[in-house]
Amino acid sequence: MEVMNETVTLTNKDKFLSHFDLIDFSMDEDFSSDARKEAMELIQWLDFPTSKAEYWKYTRVNKIIKGNYKVSAPENEIEIDLSVPSKNCIVLINGYFSEELSFFDKTEGIEFSSLSDAKKSNSILGEKFNSLVKKDEIFADINSAYHQDGAFMHVAKNVQVEEPYYILNLVDDSNIVSNPRNFIFIEQGANAKAVLKTINTGNTGSFTNMVSEIFVEKNAQFEINKIQDEAEDSFQIATEQVVQGDDSTFKINTFTLNGAIVRNNLNIDSLGKNTMTYLNGLYPLKGKQHVDNHTYLLHREPNGESHELYKGIMGDSSTGVFNGKVFVHKEAQKTNAFQSNANIVMTDTATINSKPELEIYADDVKCSHGSTTGQLDKEALFYLRARGLSKDSARAVLVNAFASDVIEHIGVEAVKDEIEKYIDDNYHGIK
Repeated sequence: MEVMNETVTLTNKDKFLSHFDLIDFSMDEDFSSDARKEAMELIQWLDFPTSKAEYWKYTRVNKIIKGNYKVSAPENEIEIDLSVPSKNCIVLINGYFSEELSFFDKTEGIEFSSLSDAKKSNSILGEKFNSLVKKDEIFADINSAYHQDGAFMHVAKNVQVEEPYYILNLVDDSNIVSNPRNFIFIEQGANAKAVLKTINTGNTGSFTNMVSEIFVEKNAQFEINKIQDEAEDSFQIATEQVVQGDDSTFKINTFTLNGAIVRNNLNIDSLGKNTMTYLNGLYPLKGKQHVDNHTYLLHREPNGESHELYKGIMGDSSTGVFNGKVFVHKEAQKTNAFQSNANIVMTDTATINSKPELEIYADDVKCSHGSTTGQLDKEALFYLRARGLSKDSARAVLVNAFASDVIEHIGVEAVKDEIEKYIDDNYHGIK
């Protein structure tokens, strides 16, 4: 009798997906289960991107996908200062909702809860959940298939929200892989702000794969401030999928402060007329950090306006990447679109790859894009030092001035103070 020995070789994708084998999704709602099944089927036909893919040309994901991770709900109490300037804060720990750390101030016209709770009762999710996520992006599909929990925010028609709503994602163990999922729906005429912050409590080697679906309806205004402060050897891929209705305003400010590899995929579909869109980012990098900001803004209708400003400060052996694309559809006449990426390279070993792009099919538009990379102005340094400032203080003054026009876009005072303090602390700043 002949015995056949068959060796099965697992691919990197098989090994990575095996991390989620033991998660129990049996209690999920039907519409969400259907979305999971669809995503799992799509994943079978997709593979992780390589540098040969234009969309990922400057960012290699091998270090991310080859990690030895675990999925872990928190078991012990976490000691952390959550003195946020808001009565509303959702806390996720390793991708799971923490009822103990979260707090809400029930306000008429505003629903703010964990995603898992909202799935049971909110009809908007049944209609729109997973409707914005691209079906050919493997990391986004992995989130759709394996997300544990997330935040849900629904602001009703014409409701004006004064204080910001906080969504905190904490990583509280080493080698954690998590897939937080957020859903935000701002109805017609409403106005709100949110802070989305990802932090690490001192542990290492983790990977956060976050997806946020954001709907900004007609004449609504929404601002989101995103702060990424992972451990130095942890990874994050964050994807925001946004749609805007007529006369709406959307602003996102992204601040990447730490993390070994951080990739931001920001995709905005301006579906309405007379939209205003602001995309701002600041990435002060050090060590061997690699941060890739990838933006795609589609103007579909007339009289839209967009302003995109990203600034990088590259120190040590860090690498910054900016690839921003503005697409103006042929129907989007009288569009004004402005895109700028400016970078300071502080050392000879730091690197920046910048590629702003415009693709325009309308003939009555005002569009511009630009990219600059340089070092601190030697004459300005000399001027400041001649007036008694130390070398470090003079450099800090220039760095603060460079970052200021991004920071001034922040509409939440506490976030503005936090970013200004970070710049001061890390560049020996003076007021």
